[in-house]
Amino acid sequence: MFFHAHPDDEALLTGGTMARLAAEGHRVVLVVATAGELGLSASQQDLGVVRTREAHVSAKALGCARVEFLGYRDSGLEGTRGFARADVAEAAGRLAELLHEERADLLTTYDPTGGYGHPDHVQVHRVGALAAELAGTLRVWEATVDRTLLLRGLRLARLARRFDLTPFKSAYTPRADITHTVNVRRYTDQKRAALAAHATQTTGGDQTRTLTALLSLPKPLFRLVMGTEWYIERKRLRAR
Repeated sequence: MFFHAHPDDEALLTGGTMARLAAEGHRVVLVVATAGELGLSASQQDLGVVRTREAHVSAKALGCARVEFLGYRDSGLEGTRGFARADVAEAAGRLAELLHEERADLLTTYDPTGGYGHPDHVQVHRVGALAAELAGTLRVWEATVDRTLLLRGLRLARLARRFDLTPFKSAYTPRADITHTVNVRRYTDQKRAALAAHATQTTGGDQTRTLTALLSLPKPLFRLVMGTEWYIERKRLRAR
């Protein structure tokens, strides 16, 4: 079971792993906390409704057997309301019910800082950790990015366009703390299709969006850049 904060997070952080597991015969379930109503987009449509549809298209490309939304409101970067302020025990109980129902043997969440600090991502970490404890889920993997490689890539990108690297120096996870590196190069076509499904997240704002930049890469370069996914396994829990 892959637990994410907003539609498109699943494709960016764990899409290759999901596609690989599905191809290897595992049942893969996507659970999304919010519909991403406050995501940056140039779309004039009801963003939550559209992004929900996009998540289903993405999940199909990745081979998911089931998609569930917990129904919380997107908190935005301010995090003053919505999922970020939801009762952790209540949300964890709902996720634990799904874990029980699916008899899941693995749950993915996010690292403690939510990667780059988004309040909803931090809440995914909290809720997921408690849900796994309540359900007795044996393994919890925290989806993250190798900070060393991220900074290396961003320094190369700065040769074309200057921007501040400071926020990224504490983002995601130092290489030494990563416990699992998953090779997903054989599944980057599925991952690319999943990213492309989130069309609303390719526009909006005054800078090039991450999805737009990734989807513009030639396939060989996309495979190189997006062909690895990273996780932290903190501990194994005893089954109840």
